[in-house]
Amino acid sequence: MASFCPVTPQSLFSTSHFPHRTFQPHSLLPLHSPHLFRKSVSSLWGTDSPTFKIHSSLTDFTVDVAVEEKKLPKGETWSVHKFGGTCVGSSARINNVADVIINDDSERKLVVVSAMSKVTDMMYDLIYKAQSQDKSYISALDVVEEKHSLTAHELFDEDDLATFLANLHQDIRNLKAMLHAIDIAGHATESFTDLVVGHGELWSAQILCYAVKKKGTECKWMDTREVLIVNSTSADHVDPDYLESERRLNKWYSLNPSKVTIWTDVDGVYSADPRKVSDAVILKTLSYREASEMSYFGANVLHPRTISPVIRYGIPVIIRNIFNTSAPGTKVCHPSLIENEDKKILKNYVKGFTTIDNLALVNVEGTGMAGVPGTASTIFRAVKEVGANVIMISQASSEQSVCFAVPEKEVKAVSEALQSMFQNALYAGRLSQVAVIPNCSILAAVGQKMASTPGVSATLFNALAKANINILAIAQGCSEYNVSVVLKRKDSIKALRAVHSRFYNSETTIAMGIIGPGLVGSTLLDQLRDQAETLKEESNIDLRVMGIMGSKSMLLDDSGIDLVKWSEIREEKADSGVASHYNDWLRKGIHVVTPNKKANSGPLDEYLRLRVLQRQSYTHYFYEATVGAGLPIISTLRGLLETGDKILQIEGIFSGTLSYILNNFKDGRVFSDVVAEAKEAGYTEPDPRDDLSGTDVARKVIILARESGLKLELSDIPVENLVPEQLRASASAQEFMQKLPKFDHEISKKQEDADTAGEVLRYVGVVDVANQKGSVELRRYKKDHPFAQLSGSDNIIAFTTRRYRDQPLIVRGPGAGAQVTAGGIFSDILRLASYLGAPS
Repeated sequence: MASFCPVTPQSLFSTSHFPHRTFQPHSLLPLHSPHLFRKSVSSLWGTDSPTFKIHSSLTDFTVDVAVEEKKLPKGETWSVHKFGGTCVGSSARINNVADVIINDDSERKLVVVSAMSKVTDMMYDLIYKAQSQDKSYISALDVVEEKHSLTAHELFDEDDLATFLANLHQDIRNLKAMLHAIDIAGHATESFTDLVVGHGELWSAQILCYAVKKKGTECKWMDTREVLIVNSTSADHVDPDYLESERRLNKWYSLNPSKVTIWTDVDGVYSADPRKVSDAVILKTLSYREASEMSYFGANVLHPRTISPVIRYGIPVIIRNIFNTSAPGTKVCHPSLIENEDKKILKNYVKGFTTIDNLALVNVEGTGMAGVPGTASTIFRAVKEVGANVIMISQASSEQSVCFAVPEKEVKAVSEALQSMFQNALYAGRLSQVAVIPNCSILAAVGQKMASTPGVSATLFNALAKANINILAIAQGCSEYNVSVVLKRKDSIKALRAVHSRFYNSETTIAMGIIGPGLVGSTLLDQLRDQAETLKEESNIDLRVMGIMGSKSMLLDDSGIDLVKWSEIREEKADSGVASHYNDWLRKGIHVVTPNKKANSGPLDEYLRLRVLQRQSYTHYFYEATVGAGLPIISTLRGLLETGDKILQIEGIFSGTLSYILNNFKDGRVFSDVVAEAKEAGYTEPDPRDDLSGTDVARKVIILARESGLKLELSDIPVENLVPEQLRASASAQEFMQKLPKFDHEISKKQEDADTAGEVLRYVGVVDVANQKGSVELRRYKKDHPFAQLSGSDNIIAFTTRRYRDQPLIVRGPGAGAQVTAGGIFSDILRLASYLGAPS
């Protein structure tokens, strides 16, 4: 693109409103055009030449390409700039824009400006107040005048200030007369509205012109109402009258030997709306077709009507930021100029994603539509007659239904028109319904490289499915530059993030919420922090913790919580009722990974509903850590069952706490001393009765029994409670520990008897699949048995199956502790990532 430097002469001109129609803001002027625009422009030129270069910068755009044979009216080298309202929103910003114009060293310049920030809204508010016969429009117009007057006082020398204020006062007097007429009539015609609202651009063009002149560069502004002519078309659009506009432009040139420029407030075109997708990226390039598709679907690229003249003259357009001139911006140009750029993006084939909200889907269906010529024509004729805009159309190949999206504010009129049009067909049953689905959005994926590339749509739909988002309708043109889907508006942002993440970020991005950042939760967060970069670089997995919630407070961050700095709620545990929410979360598309045993060992009917939901949806429910902390107990059991093995019995030491106590209950030590030692070392719960009661082991037995196909309730499991019956009602853990030594003799006698027989005591859980029952009890094992060989807090589980009947399959290792439990949860998270598409 071109750099900038003073050039004389120079001219600014404003594209204001014409009597009948308006162009949308940010339209690129093709140098000859009219009737009523809402922008302002300035131009610089020299002698005519058969070959010339165009440099253009609009709404942050800049252009650079040689154009053969297409002849512009004047000049050889042009720089075209478009500045949006925020760029000229204050005197300081206008000064900044003036510097950009002056420092452009292009030979000829053309500048288009919007009204000052918020002014267009203020002008529309004047119309609303006047036609509502609200006299406050008078004071509101005074505010508009004051805004421009103050800006002029801050910028202009005395002579220029007097000239501008005289023009401003005259415009304000004229506007008051127009608004008074609207007040009397109680209605504003479209031409009156255009005429009033268009003044914002006229004023901003004059102010910028004077600001440039004050800096020593000659400049003139153009009132484009005198030059640009447009003809009204249907659907509130206009078409430029190029021949008449060119004639008027040449006349203007002959009277004003001067010149023009254009910009806005973003660094370029994003791959998605950065307000909705925090990791959206700036696109280096877009083809004209991609820009057109994205503009149509609401992206702030170029107005759709701008694309035609840009393509006609082969003008590359660079979208740049007036507030960050170091940013290179986004180039919109012919595909042949993009070959070596955006290689990462081209690899993904989709350039950008955009959404249109506040839509409704209209569905017309019936068996009588099939094979009947003219049905679609009749439908859309009715839509046209009520002036509704059809955004997207989808029709089944069976021809039995046609659905289309319209703005929600227009759907009532559309529905009534169709009901009236097809009244007889509905009565006769040829049509079954004209249905309206409100609160919809369209998500569009755009990319020129999508054409003829297998798998793009599959990847898109897969990303939506894994985010648990239902698609209501689909549309794709033969060109394959755009795939559009209709979905519920409540899913719009979630869908946008899901598909953008799938195409732009790592292969798998997982946003997580951690509930209960106590000992295990905080350990997991530390593990996630330490491993995050390695997973991203080596496995293409991006793990982001978006929320951390304790029982009293929570942390939330849309872009991910900094796991190095968080600490506010480190000691808070999860609420005991968390497991009751799993069903609702899974229904809403939230995957659940948990070490909490309550959901899987609670009421059988609730467990079965949870499993049915898991199987029927795209959401996943992982709970490896519920039984063996970090040991692969659940996955081993599933592997046996899924490969056709038959489980006969599962027997194991499932409590790391009781494993530690019984492994150390030997050599004459008393039971109460070993329990106190375990409590002091942190192996037990704050109240050791929670471990000694056996309830935790019973829950693990129930989980494994249900995984093996048994339909058992927790109450079906007989449990040998190691808490002496007299102490089960003790008021506190302290009281329990004080009284426990009085009962040492009971369990000491069992230990002595076992030792005499060459055996050891072990607290085990058993799932007897063959007899469809389970139990938790204190058992004796020979000293050469695998269960007798444990040390510390190790767990051991033996699977006796049809394949492993004579020699059970043994899983052994640490079964307690924050590190291994957090590791088990982490392993499930990575398994989830694999299910969601991460490379294995």
